[in-house]
Amino acid sequence: MFVRVKRDKDGERRRIQVVENTRIGKKVKQKIIRHVGIAYNDMEEQRMRDLGEYIVANEKSKSESLIFTPETLAELAIQARNHPKKDELNVNLKKLKEEQRVVLGVHEVLGEVYNTLGFNKLLGARRKSSEKNLFHVTMARLANPASKRSTVRDLAQDFGTQISLSSVYRMMDHIDEKVIDKSRMLAYESATKLFGEKVDLVFYDCTTLYFESFTEDDLKRNGFSKDLKFNQPQIVLGLVATREGIPIDYEVFPGNTFEGNTVERAIDQIRTKYKIENVVFVADSAMIKIPNQAYFEKNGLHYIIAARMRNMSNGWKKKILTPVGEFTKTENSESTTYDKIREWDYSGTWKNPETKEKVDLSRRLVVTYSEKRARKDKHDRDKGVVKLRKKLKDNKNLKSYLSNSGYKRFLEVENDTDLVLNEEKIEQAARWDGLHGVITNIPIGNMNMEDVANRYRDQWQIEECFRISKHDLRMRPIFHWNPQRVRAHIMICFVALVCIRHLAYRVKLRYEPMSSARIIRELKTIQASILRHQETNARYVIPSSVSKDAKNIYRTMALKTGTTPYELSTD
Repeated sequence: MFVRVKRDKDGERRRIQVVENTRIGKKVKQKIIRHVGIAYNDMEEQRMRDLGEYIVANEKSKSESLIFTPETLAELAIQARNHPKKDELNVNLKKLKEEQRVVLGVHEVLGEVYNTLGFNKLLGARRKSSEKNLFHVTMARLANPASKRSTVRDLAQDFGTQISLSSVYRMMDHIDEKVIDKSRMLAYESATKLFGEKVDLVFYDCTTLYFESFTEDDLKRNGFSKDLKFNQPQIVLGLVATREGIPIDYEVFPGNTFEGNTVERAIDQIRTKYKIENVVFVADSAMIKIPNQAYFEKNGLHYIIAARMRNMSNGWKKKILTPVGEFTKTENSESTTYDKIREWDYSGTWKNPETKEKVDLSRRLVVTYSEKRARKDKHDRDKGVVKLRKKLKDNKNLKSYLSNSGYKRFLEVENDTDLVLNEEKIEQAARWDGLHGVITNIPIGNMNMEDVANRYRDQWQIEECFRISKHDLRMRPIFHWNPQRVRAHIMICFVALVCIRHLAYRVKLRYEPMSSARIIRELKTIQASILRHQETNARYVIPSSVSKDAKNIYRTMALKTGTTPYELSTD
């Protein structure tokens, strides 16, 4: 039995097959055991060859009545690594043949995190098979995120785990609202245990996730897309994280939901579900509008949001644009991202247009100045203006400048037909260089202006969560259409995100900061070749080399690594 590659006459299509020689009389013919797939380039061919070799090894193990599946061998290899025998190996290498090659690092380390956080008990003891499949699909989402069909293939090829696509879908159908709520509760409880205290500051933000579909339903709706996929339905995902970037909750909304309208529901859920009272919400300015601020005030809740200073009244603009020399110099600038700071009382009254109810808004405006940010603002603006001047020189068509986005706001029409740069607008924009403002309703006695600015600075943590979700975990595009499976897909991605963020935080505390992509890359290098003796059927494991970073990641979870070959006991 071996892997065969048949090429078309043009050489473009390559059929990868598993075949076996069979003798018919005096002639030997090749019988096709399995069609692996069709490749169109060398990379695809190599991947399918590897899969074919795996199928060959698996078929041979079946024909030889071996009772150990590839998944069992992978699990035994992990167990044997942690309990190696001290005996020296005395074996004829010529009699050894590779039976399987598996990636161990992801399942070992992130599997330990997964179990420690309690996600291994989401579906319950009555659904052990689905529980196991949920674990493998989550690990595959971390190692090589792809469609569920590709996930099944990758698990078989890289991790020695064979599960069917139908069993994956059955597992997803078991993920109901009760299981989803349990996953979110475990995420919150694990965060409080990690920090040893109640969560008193959370970051909230929303993003959009689009579908590979053009059909809407009650959940999949067209709306404002942050991915610029306006012709495709989407959902809105609201995510809550701690100041350290550990996700603790999420919620899914129909795709046409305005993100500002998700805030009250998120707040109510956190307060009732986790019994949190004194919590500060940190969010983007688009998230907490004036009605949301009034809701916060009436319920005695605190918030910190970005201030849209350029949209304020002329009176406030004049105050903010006072000479920077009048700002207070930061005493400990090493722990901040700004050099000077100032605050004003920004209290006011809001009248509800529907109920006519008046709500007092007790707010403070905190503005910081950073020389580094000022240099960046100037550099970005100068670069944009140079491009705009060049475009004006090459193209005078007014239609190409209809948008007011970017630096086109510096343009104006002269003599009804000519476009010119407004130098005064450019000078006015330069006055805002290095300035950044936040608004909060936290009394000054509870948090000074430096701490307010520092707390908002950590907003990048939740943005990092979304970056990991969308790019590293490829949460979108979503290929499912059934609402329950859509929600199950989001939960699997959420669990994967919680695991990698917990591991990254622990690695940072013990050694050095490592990105999620870097951690996954290092764990995928931890592999092992399982060799079988052709006469005795004894199995031996040859581990791969281990880098310094990989060793540190293993030590973080109190796991052992080693490069010494060992015998695989199947007793």
